[in-house]
Amino acid sequence: MARTVGIGHQDFGQVIQSNCFYIDKTGFIREWWENQDAVTLITRPRRFGKTLNMSMMEHFFSVDYADKGHLFEGLSIWQKKSPDGAKSPEGDYKYRGLQGTYPVISLSFADVKAQLFSDARKMICQIIANLYNKYDFLLKSGCLNENEQASYRQVSAEMEDYMAAASLKTLADYLSRYYGKKVIILLDEYDTPMQEAYVYGYWPEIVGFIRALFNSTFKTNPFLERAIMTGITRMSKESIFSDLNNLEVVTTTSEKNADSFGFTEAEVFAALDEFGVISIIPGPS
Repeated sequence: MARTVGIGHQDFGQVIQSNCFYIDKTGFIREWWENQDAVTLITRPRRFGKTLNMSMMEHFFSVDYADKGHLFEGLSIWQKKSPDGAKSPEGDYKYRGLQGTYPVISLSFADVKAQLFSDARKMICQIIANLYNKYDFLLKSGCLNENEQASYRQVSAEMEDYMAAASLKTLADYLSRYYGKKVIILLDEYDTPMQEAYVYGYWPEIVGFIRALFNSTFKTNPFLERAIMTGITRMSKESIFSDLNNLEVVTTTSEKNADSFGFTEAEVFAALDEFGVISIIPGPS
């Protein structure tokens, strides 16, 4: 029986647990991990599955989902054997041993849509403040000294620029102390604030603010294991990415990750076959 096509789902766990129609894109996990790029920027048009893939990455790597390995059963990443035959805690299935083992900072700028720079800045700072609220158990963990605890409590929508710029790097520091591992950072729709700034005329202000944040988070961050950013557009190297010489840019014309977003021809025909309409459409040549 064909699975139900659930419209609008962006949460990987919900899609899998509801047995909604899903085209297996977990090969992206393997390809991205084995490429070993420090920071990857992936640009694709809307409705190419960027947000769902970012949710998939969070469900796979984050310690918050350490007991959710069953979500990947039957998918390609769960069947991939280690090429060198090395044994992992899960036997000879290399990637099963990676599931749920990293602290992951996941955030999205999708809702940062404002006509004024001051409002856009507050929205970004509030997103970061929400992350600090999520991890407020760190305040009682013994990993932070008194000064760090005081600074932690100052993170808010109104925090000063210098604090905002260092906020994600600082949070990565605290999480790496707590978990004893460097942090993976996932930033979805990084370019939404930039698009709004271009339309409403506060481009110089947002560029300065975002550049400082990205430089601290993705360039001078010793607590970063790896990172992924997604968006619709690639901003010029001279703007927010001027300091990021460790950035791997993957566009629609790149061979890397080419089949990880959107649908391939084979995937389309497999979907048609599942829903019983393949017989009326010519197959791929």
